[in-house]
Amino acid sequence: MNGINQYRRGDMGRGVAMASATATKKVIVEFPENLLKQAEKVAAELSTDRSKLIRSAVEAYLEARTRTQLEEELAEGYRTFAALDREIAKEFAYVDSENL
Repeated sequence: MNGINQYRRGDMGRGVAMASATATKKVIVEFPENLLKQAEKVAAELSTDRSKLIRSAVEAYLEARTRTQLEEELAEGYRTFAALDREIAKEFAYVDSENL
């Protein structure tokens, strides 16, 4: 009987862990009245609820922010290594002329 109880407790523990991975939290967010009305109007047009609309907007913002940060890091990398890249290109310029 003790082994069965441990097994059941183990299953429950996994279930709790799985549920917490997809758990949601309620938050209170203040909106100017006009912005809230616009959000409610768009949510109705999209046949969704306000929470889903706001989640989608936050997700889109975070994705755009991540993309912008990556682009900035790449641009900085290009700037940092530009001189080295030019030197390497000069060193191998003769290879292009050999193929003619």
